Amino acid sequence: MADALHPFFAAPRPLVIAHRGGSGLAPENTLAAFDAGLASGADGLELDVRLSRDGVVVVHHDASLDRTTSGRGPVSAFSADELARVDAAVSFGADAGFPFRGQGIGVPTLSDVLGRYRDVRVIIELKLDAAELAEAAVAAVRRAGAVDRVCFGAFSTRALRVVRALEPAVATSAAREEVRWALYRSWCRWPIRRHAFDGFQVPESVGATRVVSPRFVRAAHRAGLGVQVWTVDAEADARRLLAWGVDALITDRPDVLVPLVASPSGHLPDARARSMVGDAAADAR
Repeated sequence: MADALHPFFAAPRPLVIAHRGGSGLAPENTLAAFDAGLASGADGLELDVRLSRDGVVVVHHDASLDRTTSGRGPVSAFSADELARVDAAVSFGADAGFPFRGQGIGVPTLSDVLGRYRDVRVIIELKLDAAELAEAAVAAVRRAGAVDRVCFGAFSTRALRVVRALEPAVATSAAREEVRWALYRSWCRWPIRRHAFDGFQVPESVGATRVVSPRFVRAAHRAGLGVQVWTVDAEADARRLLAWGVDALITDRPDVLVPLVASPSGHLPDARARSMVGDAAADAR
């Protein structure tokens, strides 16, 4: 008998989550991207957070501003107000003549995002393995009344342990080491037990190692754990993962995947039911 999924991961159909807001549509991790991703029909947002010089949780992927903004240097060297004034759209859309440049699109705070989208699932990726970031991010989520609609993720466990201790009700995904042990157990057909996390947000493969497979999805669902896969932009990849029963696709192109998931031919209903079909025969392979 499979355990129930945490409400963040549970849904009557597979979800489409806009990666960095849908970074194929607009400048990543900006309000313009989040607006575009949701306008295309995405069910939720994925974003990355760091701390500004003055200790505000800001939404930015890289440690440096250089790749995506008009600023130069580390995010941590700037105040939240200064980050809001950089042009975070300066690098996007070279083929289209940089259409978002000069429109006042800066680096937003986490509070900005949670306040603007009040009924949307949000995956918050902690980019620093630091208690200070975890504490500040949990505080921002609480102030926004968003505990029941966010999920915290991180590659390392330190920051996630802080989140879990501070706010046991909030969803967290498995850190890299937690994913590794769950994957090993699925290979050995051992159940995934004694877990502190509520689901997986993982790539289909890492190098030569396959992470997501029908067996892994079944093992996760039996343990009451959701499986959300990043970064999925191609229709063929999406169809394969949906057939395996994953619970969400995290994508740079929600405009492509939303119609596919909505189409009766794009997926089979009920991800957990799909992943359980033919368990005995599949596990025998």
